[in-house]
Amino acid sequence: MKRIAFLSAGTPEAEAARIRLIHAYGNCDPALADVIVALGGDGLMLQTLHRFMDAQKPIYGMNRGSVGFLMNEYREDDLERRIEEAAPSIVHPLLMVATNIRGEVAEARAINEVSVLRQSYQAAKIKISIDGKERLAELVADGLLVATPAGSTAYNLSVDGPILPLDAPLMALTPISAFRPRRWRGALLPDTAHVTLEFLEPHKRPVAAVADHFEFKEVVKVEIAMDHATGLVILHDPGHSLDERILREQFGY
Repeated sequence: MKRIAFLSAGTPEAEAARIRLIHAYGNCDPALADVIVALGGDGLMLQTLHRFMDAQKPIYGMNRGSVGFLMNEYREDDLERRIEEAAPSIVHPLLMVATNIRGEVAEARAINEVSVLRQSYQAAKIKISIDGKERLAELVADGLLVATPAGSTAYNLSVDGPILPLDAPLMALTPISAFRPRRWRGALLPDTAHVTLEFLEPHKRPVAAVADHFEFKEVVKVEIAMDHATGLVILHDPGHSLDERILREQFGY
């Protein structure tokens, strides 16, 4: 029998579910648990993956939120068997290293995407280099993002970026409301690529860098690469794996 730790999003619905499940299955300290059961929506799943990123504990989510793209159907019966039979999906986060106008440096990881966004009424001007080679001297846009395959159906998809299969060795580089070059729609990059974004006129056109929930303002340079050394495990019921859900998104259902 696996040791289970139950976490909830704190909403009345999620908290009531946590209490019922603890009564049925017991509860373990998360530090000692074999598996974490997250009760909420996709926001809680991302928070839980970040919280246990270093421990790399498997996370089994059940939807007590709204969309629940990353979650399993909520059912209270036979939970131990469901966890035992669940299919693991391995997700590698992005590592962001950002420098601001004062020379301060911040590091953060992103499971979905790293995005850079204008902070004022003026569009950002961004120079893009891949593996040390300049590829675009000046992108004028509201912003830009780099998405993992797991994150390609999130913010990336909402700005018309491509959906990537979970096992694709790729990252999506997608502009946000590009003005110049007007017809540039982004690029698909190997997941070994090192992306460097430099911001032109940073005092006049301030930009913020965001890695999932972490924001760092007034940046002058952002470096992004996939952290292959960190593998996060998300568990899904058979037939409802993250690969299957991403494939369904490509066919619109």
